Amino acid sequence: MSKCPNHGGHKWRKIWMRVFQVSLVVAFIILLIVLITWAILHPHKPSFTLQDATVYAFNASATPSLLTSTFQVTISSHNPNDNIAIYYDRLDVYATYQDQQITLSTRIPPTYEDTNDVNVWSPFLYGISIPISPYYAAELTQDQSNGYVVVMIRLRGRVRWRVGSFTSGGYHIFVNCPAYITMGSRSTGIAVGNNAVKYQLMQSCSVNV
Repeated sequence: MSKCPNHGGHKWRKIWMRVFQVSLVVAFIILLIVLITWAILHPHKPSFTLQDATVYAFNASATPSLLTSTFQVTISSHNPNDNIAIYYDRLDVYATYQDQQITLSTRIPPTYEDTNDVNVWSPFLYGISIPISPYYAAELTQDQSNGYVVVMIRLRGRVRWRVGSFTSGGYHIFVNCPAYITMGSRSTGIAVGNNAVKYQLMQSCSVNV
């Protein structure tokens, strides 16, 4: 009795189909374990603190409305997770006044933050003759005469979470740190050089991931 010529091919198709089904089940189980572990651990977002700010320049001109500012800020981040580490793949720091950006962005080098670890950065922020709206220029002049200006230090970037050997995809991170700058008779800063004033702030920042 002769064998069917398609019998061998059919047998191999059944074997490969079985291998594919088993691989699919194994992959599903691994993914399920990762998701369950992720749900149980539930990463907490990092906390940020604006420790201090040194003001080297903060001068506005009326016509045209230009603002020159130079700051050095000290920012710390804390990873509160016991089992989850954080990769800061990108962090850009800049300053705003009344929601208008007044300095260029300064990029912080990529950083790894282990569980319950702390990182501290001290970037310089520069803005030379940055155009601002006449309305904001008038607001700034009024704030300075009142001896009190609020500058927002902002961080924007991307982070990843690491659990054991598993690393998540990238997430956007947004950090806002208010810097309360006092001036004149109300100044709480300390002179640290020619026209440079340092303010100890220890201000908590809002964080969204």
